[in-house]
Amino acid sequence: MVDVGKWPIFTLLSPQETASIRKACVFGTSANEAIYVTDKDEVFVFGLNYSNCLGTGDNQSTLVPKRLEALCGKKIKSLSYGSGPHVLLSTEDGVVYAWGHNGYSQLGNGTTNQGIAPVQVCTNLLIKQVVEVACGSHHSMALAADGEVFAWGYNNCGQVGSGSTANQPTPRKVTNCLHTKRVVSIACGQTSSMAVLDSGEVYGWGYNGNGQLGLGNNGNQLTPVRVAALHNVCVNQGKEIHEDNQWIVCGYAHTLALTDEGLLYAWGANTYGQLGNGSKNNLLSPAHIMVEKERVVEIAACHSTHTSAAKTQGGHVYMWGQCRGQSVTLPHLTHFSCTDDVFACFATPAVSWHLLSVEHEDFSTVADSLKKEFDSPETADLKFRIDGKYIHVHKAVLKIRCEHFRSMFQSYWNEDMKEVIEIDQFSYPVYRAFLQYLYTDTVDLPPEDAIGLLDLATSYCENRLKRLCQHIIKRGITVENAFSLFSAAVRYDAEDLEEFCFKFCINHLTEVTQTAAFWQMDGPLLKEFIAKASKCGAFKN
Repeated sequence: MVDVGKWPIFTLLSPQETASIRKACVFGTSANEAIYVTDKDEVFVFGLNYSNCLGTGDNQSTLVPKRLEALCGKKIKSLSYGSGPHVLLSTEDGVVYAWGHNGYSQLGNGTTNQGIAPVQVCTNLLIKQVVEVACGSHHSMALAADGEVFAWGYNNCGQVGSGSTANQPTPRKVTNCLHTKRVVSIACGQTSSMAVLDSGEVYGWGYNGNGQLGLGNNGNQLTPVRVAALHNVCVNQGKEIHEDNQWIVCGYAHTLALTDEGLLYAWGANTYGQLGNGSKNNLLSPAHIMVEKERVVEIAACHSTHTSAAKTQGGHVYMWGQCRGQSVTLPHLTHFSCTDDVFACFATPAVSWHLLSVEHEDFSTVADSLKKEFDSPETADLKFRIDGKYIHVHKAVLKIRCEHFRSMFQSYWNEDMKEVIEIDQFSYPVYRAFLQYLYTDTVDLPPEDAIGLLDLATSYCENRLKRLCQHIIKRGITVENAFSLFSAAVRYDAEDLEEFCFKFCINHLTEVTQTAAFWQMDGPLLKEFIAKASKCGAFKN
């Protein structure tokens, strides 16, 4: 859970003000400016106000938070800042606002007049549903829900992707080889731009003097160019726009990418060891970076810093690169639970790498109390026995939470009179996870067990649980288990999961066909897979 108190600037606030924060962002050359959204969807800013980047309508700095009326109630979804500085954000309605420094038209309003307050960016974006924004030092990008990318502002190195080095005064659609393609994630370095497609391909453009575009050279690119060295991997996982995680992030002059197998790749500048490969030499092409042999689920970097961070499936957070002036050249295990803390405590400046989401648990809710009572012998009135082990539950809770149990515990059913119910069609880990889900709304299982839980969810008609199981399986898919998960998805009639596993198998076809799971598959399914793969052109070569 994010603790905004780790950022020094938030110590200026009272405990009551801090407790009200739900979203926040720290920016500025000395991490001396901040914007935050409260539990009432009010927006406040405070700090230095360099180049009017607080958006308060004046050039006055303030230690006392000032309310931004123009943004209150707008439900901010994505926010980014340029080191110029300027600020860019999009709302849940897909509307974009900008303010701050505008010497290169990075506010997208067609002028170079400084923006003293938030103003909607209209040109070419008015009918677009913008879901993500990104800023370089003096250029801006916006990603629309339909997968189109728009860029504007400073363009001395081609970072706007227009094919020239002329500055772009208003948002312009980035086309060339991205035309007709669907982008799902964007990121900006200081003077470079990156994009990930729904196919898992990666493109870059702009400044490339340190190899931050990953093209194998250090020549600038005026239009998007595919990172060919990543053609054997699939960058992104869910193939949906603006998921919880970023699949590509940019530091000041380096880039990190995360594949669907949980592998981390890095390239670009390495003066501080920010690539994590044990050296300080720049890399012109992507290189696989090992993080203690664990699967990586989140990567983090910020164009204002030379720091990198990653979180693994086991919940471990690592950092490398610039650490309070020191150079850390290999991933270093921290005691943090989230990557945000790395930037609050180690980065220079100590800015946030994305819009922070804050949750508060300062009182015990009904949900909290229910979670504590799961498998509690003291208060339970019913036991399930699976594989010789007992699970203690509350009949009323099961009836409230699940239609299957509501039907079961009728006076004319035998189960209604029993104190112990035997379960033999599901394993202990699977059934325990199911019962715990009824108390907590969450599932904590490896993907192989999640398949069994998916079977149970299908049998009990628990549609939300089915979706959770599919999410776990997607996050945990590997070359070794991909075909087993694909066959299970077919068996349980999980169409979305089946398509996801099929695409993963196609993306890693050579490796998948060499696994035991592939050759142990029953004939009809194997034939069906091969036929479908053939239609997709998997065997062209």
